[in-house]
Amino acid sequence: MRALLQRVKSGKVSVDGRLIASIGPGLVILLGIGQADTETQAKFLAEKIASMRIFEDGNGKFNLSILEKGGEALVVSQFTLYADTRKGRRPSFTDAAKPETASALVDKFVDLLRLEGIRTQSGLFGAHMLVDIENDGPVTIWLEK
Repeated sequence: MRALLQRVKSGKVSVDGRLIASIGPGLVILLGIGQADTETQAKFLAEKIASMRIFEDGNGKFNLSILEKGGEALVVSQFTLYADTRKGRRPSFTDAAKPETASALVDKFVDLLRLEGIRTQSGLFGAHMLVDIENDGPVTIWLEK
């Protein structure tokens, strides 16, 4: 499981011109599910993200978690995080989980973030989404489990 975290001032997802989800300050989490991934990886990443200190305190130091900051999360499923570009010019996505498996794990991950106490919204699995990210910093963190 791969997660690309972007600390944001705001984030939103639209599908066919219709707003699906919108958050204020917090994290946009682009989430890729691999073929071998299970709920164990989802739980590990949700716990790690909830406690990761990537928000600034009053002294400008990365000392606060999303929970301490009172931020929100927006989870966007993104199978392209499993792109294999070692051969040719077109990426291969054979390491990404099948849609039915990935969809269930994305939903589980969202539920786990909520259980951690993070107000969480998500995009629309399998849809062509327009994702607006107002990156704050910029701060971008790569996690893999």
